[in-house]
Amino acid sequence: SLVVISSLALAAASASATPCVPASFGHSSHVCVCNSTYCDEYTPSPPTDAAILGVTSNMEGLRFDERQVAWEAESKVDTPADPKVVGVEVYVDRSRKYQSITGFGGAFTDAAGINIAKLSPEAQINLVKSYYSPTGLEYGVGRVNMGGCDFSDRPYTLCDTPGDVDLQTFNLTHDDYDFKIPYIKMAQDFSEKEIKMFASPWSAPAWMKSNNLVYGEGYLLPEYYESWANYFVKFLDSYKAEGIDFWGLTAQNEPIDGNVPDFSFNCMGWNATTQAEWIGDHLGPALEAAGYQAIKLMAIDDQRPFVREWARTIMRNEKAAKYVSGWAVHWYTDFLGFAGDLDDTHEFFPDKFIMYTEACTGSYPWDLEKVMLGSWYRGQLYISNIIEDLEHWSVGWTDWNLALSMTGGPNWAENFVDAPIIVDEETDQFYKNPMYYALGHFSKFIPENSVRIGLDIGGYSSVSLQVVGFERPDGSIVLVATNRHQEGDVTMTIRDGGKVSETIRVQPESVQTFVWV
Repeated sequence: SLVVISSLALAAASASATPCVPASFGHSSHVCVCNSTYCDEYTPSPPTDAAILGVTSNMEGLRFDERQVAWEAESKVDTPADPKVVGVEVYVDRSRKYQSITGFGGAFTDAAGINIAKLSPEAQINLVKSYYSPTGLEYGVGRVNMGGCDFSDRPYTLCDTPGDVDLQTFNLTHDDYDFKIPYIKMAQDFSEKEIKMFASPWSAPAWMKSNNLVYGEGYLLPEYYESWANYFVKFLDSYKAEGIDFWGLTAQNEPIDGNVPDFSFNCMGWNATTQAEWIGDHLGPALEAAGYQAIKLMAIDDQRPFVREWARTIMRNEKAAKYVSGWAVHWYTDFLGFAGDLDDTHEFFPDKFIMYTEACTGSYPWDLEKVMLGSWYRGQLYISNIIEDLEHWSVGWTDWNLALSMTGGPNWAENFVDAPIIVDEETDQFYKNPMYYALGHFSKFIPENSVRIGLDIGGYSSVSLQVVGFERPDGSIVLVATNRHQEGDVTMTIRDGGKVSETIRVQPESVQTFVWV
């Protein structure tokens, strides 16, 4: 049931914010309601050297709530914090530099476009602006499914004519023309930065595969290796003709899926050896011959536990190693651990980047409620995972569907999930989940080419605090922190050179971003 809360009670402190209109659906927090005439917006106040800008979102209802955090008097700089008062001290080390950030974003799937298109034109604009404009999340990355995926209304590819090895009948579909291209262009119009678009295929045409299906256990038949590489070129050419250029590609979405018997949605099986051979002998040369050698080609595009050994196998193939720019990772098994595998992969191949390319909540079989409007728990999963991934060399983080329906679709295979924005077609409204604001605490404050910096964290509560730090291109510093301790506040101070902050309280179930010059 929907309960609308007084927006005045939860209005953001920032004068540059249009406040959230909150509504409760009975979960742990609330959504923010947008429609054709109103949508909450936020432009951060500029950082200064006089104080730290603190921005908070939390389960209790704050969304991008701003405050000023003072620097202590110089006389206190050399005085250690009282451990009875301060649980965590964060020492910023600007001299230790790690990865540079590529960006944050989401996916322009068929399902996202189908849902956006059900809104009035004005509400569509507000939704896309919510992600890609300076008053929205300031996304700089977008993913596109190349042909159909499970978040399509039917199984299809872009060349479903059996035996058409020369791809003479290859063509974009209404899904591209009606549900993807218009919203990508809208995002480009609203964005003040160039959006880095990347594409991922879920399956080759059924007639190219061992099982003659776009789903289930099956692999690409070797006699079609060249045709499948040319399919990528045709896709890039077709989008270029529509005015959309791509920054990157992944070689295959979740290649492990196609090795699973009776897998229920679009997939195609590879192992690291066969993927390396196909990239080195076919895809790489085809892209190069067509003038797409600058595109960032990412291998793997699957779960974290596979990354280290998959990368090592790819890199043993000298031809594939030449064409691969980085490793794409999905978040679905991150709860198992293996974050150290990302460190190992970076250490083995420091010139290849690691990028998170897909995440969503509500995807597991035990998630009986696929869409949970207002769930802070699901937002907190995003916050903790993004911090962890950034701490382990990821250069960016890409969410899955930009928007879904109230039931988490459409999905032809009924693989419904949640999304940061949910479209309510009947009321011409859309709802921004806590996941949306969770993402914004990173995407709005860590611009492209920011560099992760060293943090030394001490104190009796240090295990309760997750925190990551960056130096932005303009020289300002950003920290994003979350309290993993569910029972009480964590107190912290920030020390940067000759400055120390006043004591900061980080509540449970909250995310805080700090910015200063």
